[in-house]
Amino acid sequence: MKRLRLRARGPGPSPAAAIMLWLGAASGLLAPAHSSAAATFQFAVIGHNFRSSAEETPLRQAITGAAQQAPAFIVATGIKAASEPCSDSLYAQRRSLLNDSSAPLIVALAGSDWSACQNSAGRSAAVERLNRLRELFYGDAASLGARRLTVTRQSGTAKFRNYAENAHWQVGKVLFATINLPANNNHYRTEAGRNSEYEDRLVANRAWISRLFALAQRQKLQGLVLFSDGDVSVQETGLLDLLPSLRNKQDGFAEPRRQIRTLAEKFTGQVLLIDAQGNPGAEPVITWRANVGHLSLAAWQAEIGVTGGSAPLPLFTLRASSAELTP
Repeated sequence: MKRLRLRARGPGPSPAAAIMLWLGAASGLLAPAHSSAAATFQFAVIGHNFRSSAEETPLRQAITGAAQQAPAFIVATGIKAASEPCSDSLYAQRRSLLNDSSAPLIVALAGSDWSACQNSAGRSAAVERLNRLRELFYGDAASLGARRLTVTRQSGTAKFRNYAENAHWQVGKVLFATINLPANNNHYRTEAGRNSEYEDRLVANRAWISRLFALAQRQKLQGLVLFSDGDVSVQETGLLDLLPSLRNKQDGFAEPRRQIRTLAEKFTGQVLLIDAQGNPGAEPVITWRANVGHLSLAAWQAEIGVTGGSAPLPLFTLRASSAELTP
């Protein structure tokens, strides 16, 4: 059994904000993906909760607690533990749970959701299961939740029509996006022959990252936030890039790391990378190197405040409350 430990750091939403949240949920209308009115707002992120247990209560409590803070949206990283079955019934059950959120909720896939799945013969079913998740969770241009948020999916481009899990949306002067980078070395497989799933997704992700930075630059946005399962270690330099070759091992994150680092150096705003890794026992913090921030959540829940307008940097701050799922 797991319990949810809450650590309050500030007041909840004002009565006016709570009323607006209730009205938005009751209306069932799609919230706009592009909003210039929200100069200052907050969003919530729920780290990957399913490590080894099928207990859903902590996740349900985390979603309810996050929604009470009247966030612009919630991002949940991952839907199941690697030890749980990769069945349609479990996928549907988790979708129903996440869809109960009163606030817009977006799912950023974890590697444990699909990359380790096997069929009855013990062979990899990763591609088939990933496609099934795309059908169940990313069938239209909207988030989950009673109040839905419109998003733009990479699958809207004919060349990358399979990559519906990669989505972007904008609130105020900040662009948000998910990208499928599973934590298990980006699902790079060591078997002989073409590493087709990894290589094809690498091409799609390369185009996606370029598109995101180009969009943020063209619209002169203040920030870009990227959600992934794996930590691409953009802030690390030097020896990290050499270690895989020294160990005769392919680094599945090498290309996205170099690309994000290069584009971030040219971006005039802030780049915040949020992943689902890290130390489950250590309270999360945002670390900065130049204009690149990194937040690793593990099994933590966090609310992140965004200050827009002409406010000085930093644009992103951890605030309100955080919670950790502990055994």
